[in-house]
Amino acid sequence: MSMYTRLATGRYLASEHTQGPWDPATQHMGPVTALIIHELTQTAPRAGLELSRLVVDVFGPVPVGELELRTDVIRDGKRVQCLTASVWSGDREHCRATAWRIRESGTPATPVAAPPAPVPPRSEADRSSWLGSGFGYGRALDWRFVTGGPMVTGPATVWGRVLVPLVEGEEISPLERLALFADSGNGISHALDFQTHLFVNVDLTISLFRAPAGEWICMDATTVIGPAGRGLTRSTLYDESGEVGTATQTLFVAPR
Repeated sequence: MSMYTRLATGRYLASEHTQGPWDPATQHMGPVTALIIHELTQTAPRAGLELSRLVVDVFGPVPVGELELRTDVIRDGKRVQCLTASVWSGDREHCRATAWRIRESGTPATPVAAPPAPVPPRSEADRSSWLGSGFGYGRALDWRFVTGGPMVTGPATVWGRVLVPLVEGEEISPLERLALFADSGNGISHALDFQTHLFVNVDLTISLFRAPAGEWICMDATTVIGPAGRGLTRSTLYDESGEVGTATQTLFVAPR
């Protein structure tokens, strides 16, 4: 079963593989973000322009059900292009994204960090944890922790790959694979107990200085919690060749 089935142009039906950890009736934002990129890829494509930044603002939980994605071009240029996408269910807009595409051209690349570690073998802890078995999205990915763990508070480094198609009958891209994974930084590096506190992100910003490649993505994530109900997660993103960019999430924090 895929995460989504296309119903018509811009319309999709979500499956149980999109379920998030807070409520089985709502989606994890990883699949939603990947679906946004999937739709943006088909919006005003131009050879030589590649997505370099995506900001998703979350207005409310996205239901596991039928979705409509609406996209548009805000600024169209030869060197840069700005697009927008919004996700609707019924008459409610649940999130809105802004994306920048930047023209590809030859530049002297600076050295980048290698991944913190190679992809490790899958452990029994990876399989049996709440992340690997407890909810739809968690089960749809193959998690390989290098440091930290789903039941351990504090920073964590983890490799992941998606095990099911994003959209039925359509090939998933490396950029969509990264987006599926990038929204999990606050979950893998939680600084508070999942049983006692909510730490839900109200946004996600992905910034890339090169395109990812391959099926594996690594995330090195740290979460800090402030004294007034807010937090911040910062994640460095890698593919098997090295660093590709960062993801940040602003968190709403509250007791359960």
